[in-house]
Amino acid sequence: MNKKKVLVTGGAGYVGSHTAYALSKAGYHVIIIDNLSHQQPFAFPWAECIIGDFSDSLLLTRIFSQNTIEAVFHFAAYIEVGESVKNPQKFYENNVAKTLQLLNIMFLHNVKTFIFSSSCAVYGNPQYLPLNEDHPKNPVSPYGRTKLMVEQILEDYATAYHFSFAALRYFNAAGASPELGLGERHLPESHLIPRLLYAAHTNTPFKLFGTQYPTKDGSCIRDYIHVKDLATAHLLAFEYVNKTKESIALNIGTGTGYSVKEMIATTQETTHTKISIDEQPARAGDAKILVADPTKAMFTLGFKPQYSTISAIIQTAYEFFIHTNKQ
Repeated sequence: MNKKKVLVTGGAGYVGSHTAYALSKAGYHVIIIDNLSHQQPFAFPWAECIIGDFSDSLLLTRIFSQNTIEAVFHFAAYIEVGESVKNPQKFYENNVAKTLQLLNIMFLHNVKTFIFSSSCAVYGNPQYLPLNEDHPKNPVSPYGRTKLMVEQILEDYATAYHFSFAALRYFNAAGASPELGLGERHLPESHLIPRLLYAAHTNTPFKLFGTQYPTKDGSCIRDYIHVKDLATAHLLAFEYVNKTKESIALNIGTGTGYSVKEMIATTQETTHTKISIDEQPARAGDAKILVADPTKAMFTLGFKPQYSTISAIIQTAYEFFIHTNKQ
């Protein structure tokens, strides 16, 4: 009854649920707001889940009035880059306007700590690698621009008001926690590893976008971070901000890149399946290489990835995939 309380928007989603679990294990009473837009089941004893919209002023007022909330962890964003190009209104409304509504209601109830799920998409096409936090911000999609806009709002609020935040710029979130029943459940699924697992499971071709990049094997390279490590980073960032009252923006990655073809090979080894490849032209806006420089997070937070080997990432994702497809 005396646990400190935190609010996690989008806490029934992929990264949000892992972070909610980590917060619960750390001793917090976790309250989740999620609209279950991906039709994902969520019935876990370690969190209180309220189905609703994270910008619903009546719902937020009730939650903040009835509970002393220490901080808000914000994961409730639309993430599909291609869709953001086709339907930017949806993304600016949800990712920016509704986030502003959430912040303003927080302030009415004197909640002044905010942990934000940002993205390496704020950088745009890399001018140098690995990407550190000083890299110019020039996002190339409406999705990336929404993340940068919220970061700018947070910076202005932190300057003008008694307010502290952490903005964590993820690289490629991956993996799962099959032992907890937590993993990726996106509709539609656009992420690489679930698409590879689906292709292996159904014996259908995997669409490989781009085979002529100037990389070691012609496919693009990404930095994959296990979702458990991401959850740990959020907890460490919260503890840092809570202690210092300073605001920070940090890259969360491993500093190591793997090509799509390397991911295909490891998935085939893990699933003991030959995946049929359908080679497609490169997609507009896809950078050839995106790799983080995570030095600042490691130095500032003491962050060190524990689960982010490619074999562990794909193995845990595979176990979760098999479990969910047996149901």
